[in-house]
Amino acid sequence: MSERSIGVLGDRKKARLDELARASAADRGGVSLVRDAARRLRRNPVAIIGAAIVGLFVLVAIFAPLIAPHDPVQRFDELTKNLTVDTIPGASGEFPLGSDPLGRDFLSRMIYGARQTLFVGVLATLIGLALGVLIGAIAGAFGGWVDVVLMRLTDVMLALPSLLLAITLVAMASRSSQWTVIFAVAIVSVPIFARLLRGSMLAQRESDHVLAARALGVKERNIVLRHMLPNSLTAVIVQATLTFAVAILDAAALSFLGLGDPDINRAEWGLMLGVDGQRYFEVRPELAYYPALAIIVVALGFTLLGEAMREAIDPKNRR
Repeated sequence: MSERSIGVLGDRKKARLDELARASAADRGGVSLVRDAARRLRRNPVAIIGAAIVGLFVLVAIFAPLIAPHDPVQRFDELTKNLTVDTIPGASGEFPLGSDPLGRDFLSRMIYGARQTLFVGVLATLIGLALGVLIGAIAGAFGGWVDVVLMRLTDVMLALPSLLLAITLVAMASRSSQWTVIFAVAIVSVPIFARLLRGSMLAQRESDHVLAARALGVKERNIVLRHMLPNSLTAVIVQATLTFAVAILDAAALSFLGLGDPDINRAEWGLMLGVDGQRYFEVRPELAYYPALAIIVVALGFTLLGEAMREAIDPKNRR
């Protein structure tokens, strides 16, 4: 084989290798963490199931006035005339889930209960997230005695069972209401967010891009706000999805124990389970079954979605 033929063959091989390298770079390069996580979530059946449950719950809550067949606080004569101490009307054509103990459409109250549960869960999670991010950011940014004091306070809160701490906070209020439940559930979640963000920021302090920013003379405030904090929030956002499920369960538990909103006209799953379901369980157990099943399914949906997001974002959790 001549030197010219060898040269041509070598050029072809080099061109082929360059082509393969460009194709590999086009397939793998330039994919952000968010896009990669979204692609993994779309292929994960657990994430699809969780997202479907959460999406259905949110749609029912948002469009409750359009979906509910009746006013949730209206008492109907055809239901109240059959109400006795030992009899509560069951399912019928106009009222698919029957009546509650006061002669109101139970299906409409279940639908509006989704809106109330979403409101309590979202607001409690957002308040807890905001306070936790503030405490965790301060502890992770300053370190030293500030970190020690803040983390010891969070350790004290974490040492107590979350439901017991929430019950204590609600009991300290002069009068229980919907807002006392929201703030109690929010405070319970604060140390979880604070601990998680603080750990992520401490890991960011020693990363290469933070050390490079310090070497270039970037101010510490800009390093914290533009480099450390944004790169530490991913795990906290995922945790917020899981915390939402816990917030729903804690709020329902407080209402079940009679520490929630005392307004019997308010449609809320935990209140329906505690006031109506428990009191009239032997007469009509469906009053307890329906709200309990709704709470379990919604909490399961957020848990499945949160776990799938954690697995998709954190490589160490991938199987």
